[in-house]
Amino acid sequence: MSELRQRPTAKASKESDASQPRQQLRDEPDHGISLLDVIRVIAILVVGSLGLSYYMTDSESVLWGYRPWYTRWPVVKQWVQGPVTLTPSQLALYNGTDPTLPLYVVVNGTVFDVSANRMIYGPGGSYNFFAGRDATRAFVTGCFKEDLTADMRGVETMYVPVEDIEESLTSGQKKIRRDRELREAKAKVDGAVRRWVLFFRNHKKYFEAGKVVENEVTGEPWPLCESAQKQRPKRSAMES
Repeated sequence: MSELRQRPTAKASKESDASQPRQQLRDEPDHGISLLDVIRVIAILVVGSLGLSYYMTDSESVLWGYRPWYTRWPVVKQWVQGPVTLTPSQLALYNGTDPTLPLYVVVNGTVFDVSANRMIYGPGGSYNFFAGRDATRAFVTGCFKEDLTADMRGVETMYVPVEDIEESLTSGQKKIRRDRELREAKAKVDGAVRRWVLFFRNHKKYFEAGKVVENEVTGEPWPLCESAQKQRPKRSAMES
C-alpha cells in the first residue's frame, strides 16, 4: 500500500517532463551576434554606400569619385594597344574633324586623350585650337592665338624683370643677377608646364596615350607674345 501511495501520477509525470526542456533552454548559453549577422550588416552598409555614391556623383561613380583605370574602357583599350608614337603631321589628324579617331591634346610632348570632352576640345569647342598639336607655349603664356607651338625658347623672358630704371651696378653684377633671374624664370616655366601635365594626367576623364616624336623646333626662336610681354615685372616696382 505504501508503494502505491508513493507512485507518481501520470499528470505529475507529464508536468515534470514538460518542465525539463524549459529548464534546459534557460541553461543554454547566449551566443550573441553570429558571423552571418555580421556579414549581413557589412553587405547592407556596402550596398548603401555604393548607392549613395552613385546618387551623389550624378551617376558617374559608385566609389565616391574614384574610378580605377581598369573600369574605364577607353583606358583599357589604350593599355591593350600600347602607347602611340606620333609625328606632328600625324598628330594633326587627331583634332576632332574625324569622329572615328580619338581627340588628342599634347603638353610637352605627352599625348593625352580628351575624347571624353568633345564639347570643349572638338570642332566648335572653346578649346579646339589645342587639339591635334603640341601647344605647350600657349599653356604657359596664355596667348592662345599666337603661341600654339611647342617652341619654348625664350618663353622664360616673361618672368624676367624689365630694366626700366638706372642702377649703380657694374656690368659684372648685372650679369650675375640676370643669370640668377633667368634660372629662376626657367624654373617657373618648368613648374607651369609640369602643372598642366599633371592636370591632364590626373583628370578623371582624360588619360595619357603616348608621345610625340620628331617634335624638335628649328629656325628663329618664337617671339614673346604681346600679352606675356605686358605681364613682365618691372625693376622699378621690385626696388620700391
